[in-house]
Amino acid sequence: MVGSQCCENPPDLSLSSGIGCVEDVGGLESYITGSLSSKHGIILVSDVFGFEAPNLRKLADKVAAAGYYVVVPNFLHGDPFTPGQSLMTWYMSHLAEDAAEEARPVMEALRSKGISAIGAAGICWGAKVLVELSKLADLKAIVMLHPSLVTVDDIEEIKVPVSILGAEIDHISPPELVKEFEEVLSTKAEVDSFVKIFNGVRHGWTVRYNIKNEEAVKRAEEAHNDMLEWFFKHVRSFCVCRKSAL
Repeated sequence: MVGSQCCENPPDLSLSSGIGCVEDVGGLESYITGSLSSKHGIILVSDVFGFEAPNLRKLADKVAAAGYYVVVPNFLHGDPFTPGQSLMTWYMSHLAEDAAEEARPVMEALRSKGISAIGAAGICWGAKVLVELSKLADLKAIVMLHPSLVTVDDIEEIKVPVSILGAEIDHISPPELVKEFEEVLSTKAEVDSFVKIFNGVRHGWTVRYNIKNEEAVKRAEEAHNDMLEWFFKHVRSFCVCRKSAL
């Protein structure tokens, strides 16, 4: 399902910054931040506003500071959603399946740089990309933040550890749907999962928050920390266990 909440609080892309840089990764222009020496890679997949959004890049830098090499690919190819467009028309020209295919050479590029374990987080539209990517590639874990377009059937096909962070006030993936996701995952003993619904927040709260609103920042950071804990459990621990075995 898609809806107006996907477009609320659009970021000012002219303010984009970040401490990283933009380079080609696997054939895609990408924002990269962090050190390759960590051997842990994270791919962040944006919402409809794309890889230049300031809060998204700030989140990428935060993940990098936790010990990861982070890549935010420009899957939208310079065509983020802009207010006034038809959201459904925009979605039809930015299919998650296409982005998932484009992610494969990005992952290969990371492996060629010595990254031995890769996780991914997808926000809104990006969560649907992760569903498709988890069917095609060897990710160690994924995190969906207020997913859009994700269905129960999609959840049934996920084969990697998955964390789903949902909002109480969400018309796109309402709590009832997120609970259905949780019920499906509870039957998949082979797939570790974590599902959490954040009370009092709206769809988009993790990246489209007002940086001057202390409570909004606090709630976003809570979700960011949950995401980092999931990656620590499934991406960092993979490398630690592998080194111990060697």
